[in-house]
Amino acid sequence: MEINISARNLTVSDRFREYVLERAHKVEQLANRTQSLSIKVTRHEHKSSGMEDQVELTVVEPGHVIRAEAHAADKFAAFDVALGKLSERLRRLSDRNKVHRGQHRQHSASELTASNFAELDLQPVDSDVLLGTRHEDAGADAGPDFGESPVVIRRKEFETKPMSVDDALYQMELVGHPFFLFLDTETGKPSVVYSRKGWNYGVITLA
Repeated sequence: MEINISARNLTVSDRFREYVLERAHKVEQLANRTQSLSIKVTRHEHKSSGMEDQVELTVVEPGHVIRAEAHAADKFAAFDVALGKLSERLRRLSDRNKVHRGQHRQHSASELTASNFAELDLQPVDSDVLLGTRHEDAGADAGPDFGESPVVIRRKEFETKPMSVDDALYQMELVGHPFFLFLDTETGKPSVVYSRKGWNYGVITLA
């Protein structure tokens, strides 16, 4: 397994490198097909709370990218928290592989969507709420007015990879994001899966 360590706004010490390498074997134990493990350390300086270190971990293995990140007062603590998150996601991936080998079976997300997520008690998303076009009663819950602020739009482009809703949910969990954009193999349409409260999920599809 190739291990890459990079840093921004700080210098990575030999002690930290040794600390990471001593614990990297845990990743190999949970994912024996791992091709690479990338560790990115970034130091942020906040006016109110002082210094904070961010550690981002990325594992690449055939067909999957698994990510985790954490913030803490120092890079050692942030690395431990991020490694714990990464380990949990790797275990989920391992459990999913066991399902494909027939060791046990649970209801897949595609089966749940076929019944409109009835077993999860989900309601269809309100497009007016999602797009912010519903304005009635806005004054009751409106937050403080901070005036106009600059809008920053970041654009990313990814290679289209058709997959099922079930696969998209797993990919979303593996990268640790609250949503995941994909091309649904069942409908052939661009779709987004996203996290709701608890263990509930939703799906948005373009008509």
